[in-house]
Amino acid sequence: MSEAKVRGSCLCGDVQYEIDGNLGIFQYCHCSRCRKFTGAAYGANLFTRPELFRWLSGEARISRYEPEDSKHFATCFCNRCGSSLPWLTKTAKTIVIPAGTLDDDPGLTPSQNIFCASGADWYRPVEELPQFDEMPPRK
Repeated sequence: MSEAKVRGSCLCGDVQYEIDGNLGIFQYCHCSRCRKFTGAAYGANLFTRPELFRWLSGEARISRYEPEDSKHFATCFCNRCGSSLPWLTKTAKTIVIPAGTLDDDPGLTPSQNIFCASGADWYRPVEELPQFDEMPPRK
């Protein structure tokens, strides 16, 4: 569990936030909502308590979407650059932090995958794919 301050921001930098430690869970979520929101095979999310989270700048740029049929899920994003942003669950008990928005090392790594049964059929684990330090050479 990380106890240090961790900062994050959106792509354009207008929205910035800080977490005062206690990032207790880091997981990959393969549900269809996380896939749609991230545009990826899964969402990489950390969780913290609302009292440990604060916006530093750009709060007016944040838009929120709440699917009516969800119990917990909502999303937030920067209305300038479209980046995913942290969001308060509909129950108001947890802040979900999209890991890709972190500017600092959170001091922990993912510990589990959830909703794998509803994962994308096309997903292949990254370790199965070729890896390049930069753009791959042209063929």
